[in-house]
Amino acid sequence: MSAARGGTTSVPGDDLLAALLDGMDAALCAFDADGNVTHWNKEAERILGWSAAEAVGRRGFEGWAARPADAAKALARLMAAMEAPGRLVHEFALVRKDGGRVLVRTQSAGVRGADGGPAGVYCAFSEVHAQIDLERSIALSEALFEDAAWGVVLVDVDLRPAVVNGYAARVMGAGRTTLLGRPLGEVVAQGVEDLESALEHVLAEGAPKAPAEVWVTLRTPDGERRRCWRSGFVRLSSPLAEEPVPLGVGWLFQDVTEERLAEQEADRLRFRYSQLHRAGAVAAECEDPREAATVLLDFALAGFADHALVDVTAGERRLVRVASTPAGEPGPVVPVAGGGIPLRYPSGHPVVQALSRRGPVRASATAAGGSQAAEDWATERLWPRAAVHALCLPLRSRGRTVGAVTFLRSASRTPFERPDAVFAEAVAGRVAASLDLAGMCAGGDPARDGATGPS
Repeated sequence: MSAARGGTTSVPGDDLLAALLDGMDAALCAFDADGNVTHWNKEAERILGWSAAEAVGRRGFEGWAARPADAAKALARLMAAMEAPGRLVHEFALVRKDGGRVLVRTQSAGVRGADGGPAGVYCAFSEVHAQIDLERSIALSEALFEDAAWGVVLVDVDLRPAVVNGYAARVMGAGRTTLLGRPLGEVVAQGVEDLESALEHVLAEGAPKAPAEVWVTLRTPDGERRRCWRSGFVRLSSPLAEEPVPLGVGWLFQDVTEERLAEQEADRLRFRYSQLHRAGAVAAECEDPREAATVLLDFALAGFADHALVDVTAGERRLVRVASTPAGEPGPVVPVAGGGIPLRYPSGHPVVQALSRRGPVRASATAAGGSQAAEDWATERLWPRAAVHALCLPLRSRGRTVGAVTFLRSASRTPFERPDAVFAEAVAGRVAASLDLAGMCAGGDPARDGATGPS
């Protein structure tokens, strides 16, 4: 092995080899078969302070780069790599030129000559703390992509997943390799614009200061699912470029759908029962019980439904419409002018079912028939044409049925669910009491003869 640095003569290729060695990020030195230093690059000089001119030609580290007590042992362990297969890893305490000590980790391997025999050893080394930092970074990356309790996705500059961990794949309902290189729009049906906008912002401007919550609708084999992801982003740049070159975005997220839905439901319940409390206070000041019933419904409709219809019993097996919201745009509940004509509800109508069961009945138009079929569905049931979802409840007071109330929603709202029915029952109980009182004040009794309405 000829000297590549610090020698007085050179052979073709030595200058090129020296340039290559000096351009390496790792510290590198080499020894001939006798243990003399033959190569010493710039990174080795940076770590220990000894230049190539000072290092090349010395035997081992004794008298300069190691304490006398350590030098012989260090050289012996390095030179053992000439006979050993593969690489050997050791840690040594070496001495800087300024007298300070540094712990280095070395990887050494034997060099063979032209005849195949041992010709020397090359040794790559780095400060132990730098090596540990590198190993920690690698270990962190491996842990994030294998065991993390949140989603980790590396997105390239084309906004396509390049690496996906197990959590993210499970949340998205696809395999880890299936997602790679695919546009996010193939997985995310709704909300992909917001997500891609966030990723583009990170690529252009850097990471936002706080996590963001993004609502998306996923395409899955079981249909579409609405999810909320609490997301954080970091811009990835190449450490090897002179100027930062974006490599993509690191996207970390957790699925917080259940928490957000629970919070929304709690907020909804607080609002609804606050409305019911306010309605009770206003209704108590109404002299006319019928007005009190409409006030209760006006407060209940806010954020709950688009329309409300009130029917009262008029003798056995008959119902008469006494109040409703406007058939067109949503508005206040007002008395129906010219009432008194019994409603011709067909058998199986949701109102009839509610009276028969003495409990709430939910119904919705099927989406398969389109808007015209939905209008026909509402018209057949004597409801406004825009109605798509219905919730019908009996009005019960003093152990008797005094009528029925129907809440209606348009296509822009979700179908009625069980919590909606529970709230509606609380409203219906108060409306029934007001209507019962109205019948008594008028000299009649809407619940006389035990009438239960149509069956």
